[in-house]
Amino acid sequence: MSFLTINNLSLAFGEVKVLKELSLSIEEGELVTLLGPSGCGKSTLLRSIAGLVDPDNGSIVIDDKEVISMNPKDREVGMVFQSYALFPNLTVEDNIAFGLKMKKLNKGEIQKKVKNMIDLVGLNGKESSYPRELSGGQQQRAALARAIVVEPKVLLLDEPLSALDAQIRARLQNQIRDIQQKLGITMVFVTHDQEEAMAISDRIFLMNNGEIAQSGSPVEIYTRPNSEFVARFMGHYNVLHADELQQIIGFDAGFQGNLFGIRPEAFTETNIHANALTVTGEVQKVSLLGNVVRYQLRSGTQHFSAEHLHRSQEYTKSGDVKTLYLSKEDVIPLT
Repeated sequence: MSFLTINNLSLAFGEVKVLKELSLSIEEGELVTLLGPSGCGKSTLLRSIAGLVDPDNGSIVIDDKEVISMNPKDREVGMVFQSYALFPNLTVEDNIAFGLKMKKLNKGEIQKKVKNMIDLVGLNGKESSYPRELSGGQQQRAALARAIVVEPKVLLLDEPLSALDAQIRARLQNQIRDIQQKLGITMVFVTHDQEEAMAISDRIFLMNNGEIAQSGSPVEIYTRPNSEFVARFMGHYNVLHADELQQIIGFDAGFQGNLFGIRPEAFTETNIHANALTVTGEVQKVSLLGNVVRYQLRSGTQHFSAEHLHRSQEYTKSGDVKTLYLSKEDVIPLT
């Protein structure tokens, strides 16, 4: 049986339905991400699990206990906020110890647990520092330690890294994942960043308008989107109607459906596929994105994009004609 189960959860703010009979289940020890655009209901769902928002209908079961009727403090759920929410008048050590003191543990046990947490999140030497004396990344690690030290059954993280710069964010993504796997904590992570979700998750629940649009592993969600919304949200998919696809490949290849998605990196510069489709396009724009080069191409009146690894300073320029190859398996029907 699943460790965290949500059944038919509904919530409306006035006339606006934020959650629409939403159901999902999470296994013990999983790190799952609630992913989606702003306003899709992901943070509201997280706060419903924590008990900070009361749903109108439905159930939330954690470790075989229905928790909707329980006070937040009794749910054994930890939460890390985007704003960190550290107590400004307490040191790192005292911030981390706060929940343990509320549980009335003895002083020796508190000191041992706090030291272990400080070691785990790499804040050695910062025990006596106040939040204002820490960097953003250090504050977030202190907030994470404070939430984990009380050993919650489920740890909820509401866009905890969105205020950090790219390099620190990437390091903390790895650190959160390492800690989660080391301790076996069940984590629910909220983000609107597709790359972040794919980097850390066992599974992703992609939300749209208060519903689950698609769920699965990062690979499944990215490579096999089930709808136009998922394809457009998860990457720079080329979303094409049947007549547009036919214009690009030059003939009717017999694909069944009216709408299709093609990942830009699915177009290859060498023919590595059996029975590959050959696509020719004039380069309209070239964008260098670090180790990836993105080409905007035109075939007839139809535009599409392709991406390849940037191997040298020599690459195709605007106005060049480029021949690419595409496997039929990479043309994905969408709804």
